[in-house]
Parts: sequence; structure tokens; C-alpha cells
Amino acid sequence: MVSLDRVGSMGALIAALAAPCCFPLFAAAGTATALSALVQYEGIIFYIFQGFALLTLIGLAISFRRHRDFAPLIVGALACANLAYHFYWEFSLPALYGGLFGLIAAALWNYLSARRGKQPSLQSIITCPHCGHKFEETMPTNACIFFYDCTGCGIRLKAKPGHCCVFCSYGSVPCPPIQKGESCCA
Repeated sequence: MVSLDRVGSMGALIAALAAPCCFPLFAAAGTATALSALVQYEGIIFYIFQGFALLTLIGLAISFRRHRDFAPLIVGALACANLAYHFYWEFSLPALYGGLFGLIAAALWNYLSARRGKQPSLQSIITCPHCGHKFEETMPTNACIFFYDCTGCGIRLKAKPGHCCVFCSYGSVPCPPIQKGESCCA
């Protein structure tokens, strides 16, 4: 999933490079390097371009599931709608350029949203596996809690093997470093 999130940014970049509006720029370079033989594949390039735009939108949707920021997905959907208008209804350079720049803006916005991330939840309900007692605790952001004394039965809980702390083992929410996708202190 994490690698598919980056498809959105790469898809926008490649879609911008493969855009029909950029063909004049590539034509000069293509003529100089004898790439004019590729002109017969212009129709295929249109479909590839549309595929990259769709791939960008899919990448933005997958990324939305992780960082829950609607804005890049909405901008990407509007950009794809502009491109669809250009390709299927009326040739419109403003729609084409709006779609291209919209995809690039959505990819950059998505990147910044993923980097910024949301603040981790600091409240977790620890459930004792022995007596079933539940107690809400505030998790520290600067230390791991390896042991916890149950307030119901008094037994000392210890983090399970492979877990970094009691919140990851018995809590309703994992510890803050794990929520951020970082490694914990273990």
C-alpha cells in the first residue's frame, strides 16, 4: 500500500510529461534525435496518458485511506474531470492545462498531507487478559511502558513478544510511535 501511494505522484509527473500539450516541445527534441518514427503511435500515447491520469486518481484514493485528507482526492478528481471533458466532449486547452496542473497540485498536496500526518491518539483502553478489567490510560509520547499493574486483579502485565509496550499488546490503540509508522523504543 505504501508503494502504491507514491504511484499518484509519479503518475502525475509522467502524465504531465506525456501530455499532448507538451508534444511541440518533444517534437523538436524528437526530430533532432530521429524519434519522428514514433509519430505513428500518437493514438496509443493518448490512451497511455489517460491511463496515467487514472492511475494518479487511484493513488490519491489509496493515500486518502491512510491520511484522511479529502482535499488532494477532490482536486485530483476535478482534474481528471477536466481531462475527460477535454478528451471526450470538447477540445479545450484551459480544461487540458487545468487538468494537468490540477493533477500535479493534487500529487504535491497529497505528498505534504502524508508527510504532515495526523497527531497520534494518546488515550488507550488497556484490557487485562486475566480478569477482563478495562481502564483508560494516557500514553506517554517520550517513553515506552513495558509493565502495567492491572487495577482490577493486581496482576502485572508485560508486553507480548514482538510488541514494544503494553499499549501495543493490550491497549485499544497502539503507542504513539507505532501510530505514526515509526519504530518504537524496543
